[in-house]
Amino acid sequence: MKKCEPCEPHEGKIMRTISLFLANLFITTALLAQAKPADAPHDMEHMQHGGFMQGGMHHAIAKGVKLEQKIDGHTIVVRIGPMNLPAHTSHMKMPQPPDLEWQVPIDGWLLAYSPKLVDANGTAVPGRVLHHSAFWNENRADFLCPNKEEHIFGAGGELTNWAEVPGYGYRVQMGDKIRVETMVHNPTDSSYDNVYLEVTIPYQSAADGAKTKSVYPTWMDVKSCGNSGYDLPAGNSEQTGTVIVKYSGVLLGVGGHMHDYAKQLTLLDATRKETVATLDAKVDDHGELLSMPTVLFLDQGGYKFAAGDVLKISATYDNRSGKLLRDGAMGIVVGYFVPVDDSAMDALRRNPASHHMAGMSHDQ
Repeated sequence: MKKCEPCEPHEGKIMRTISLFLANLFITTALLAQAKPADAPHDMEHMQHGGFMQGGMHHAIAKGVKLEQKIDGHTIVVRIGPMNLPAHTSHMKMPQPPDLEWQVPIDGWLLAYSPKLVDANGTAVPGRVLHHSAFWNENRADFLCPNKEEHIFGAGGELTNWAEVPGYGYRVQMGDKIRVETMVHNPTDSSYDNVYLEVTIPYQSAADGAKTKSVYPTWMDVKSCGNSGYDLPAGNSEQTGTVIVKYSGVLLGVGGHMHDYAKQLTLLDATRKETVATLDAKVDDHGELLSMPTVLFLDQGGYKFAAGDVLKISATYDNRSGKLLRDGAMGIVVGYFVPVDDSAMDALRRNPASHHMAGMSHDQ
């Protein structure tokens, strides 16, 4: 084959794709935080079973919403609906889908996630009506906080695609139970009936023999392994927490999850007394969160963690509202981790706790 000087090297393509993948993850995380007014009670606090999306809110149950899946080649489409969304209806007043369960139909790796909203005819529906959706693996514990389940995918109204990273994927086993939380609203002037959320997930089968490395979602929280939401006092404030890394490996990159009036997130390896990343929040003149940056460690092969390293996370805010905001803050550094010894992560597998799926976080 002829050499092409302008062609991008294969390694460069992989690094660029990893950068896009991580950036999409962090953009999705940041946008999920912006779906409410700054002074409203926050609705993304961790639930007891490990989530953080629904918090303690209660809603009427939307009747008849089901989860179905379709497999086409090496692609799975998870479909949730139908949902009827009247115009000008907030998420507090909208009947919400029950938490649903998806049983993984393959043994292998999930490679990417592409969400979209359609009606019964397949016509696109605006992403604005999706407040959020989150997928949690009930068969795996979070590797930093084993009291929580593993958060593997999330989407908000921006419907960001999580791009495929060549050579990497999220390991699943056939029959794994994935809890799917979905919340909808409709701030638009139009009503939408029979709406479906469809998430397209390409996969790599373990039987194919491909050399796929497993990545692990990494949530490093100022509230350590407790509930993520906390009250935000007026003025300047700082919240710090620590987590212990139990496995050696590398962090591919990090981004941040904060709320309005955010200033900065920092991640420190306290064991080595090294700053891993400093993430300065971008806010507007009113303190509304606009974006959080992404820091990648690809040029050094990932940021290396050793088993036993203590990580310190700090979040600073400047709450200019002049009042205490209940559950108004979070501080989470979000990334993907690749362990040195993937077999050691087998210890994270567990039998899922029994949840009353149809009524979780909602009123009957």
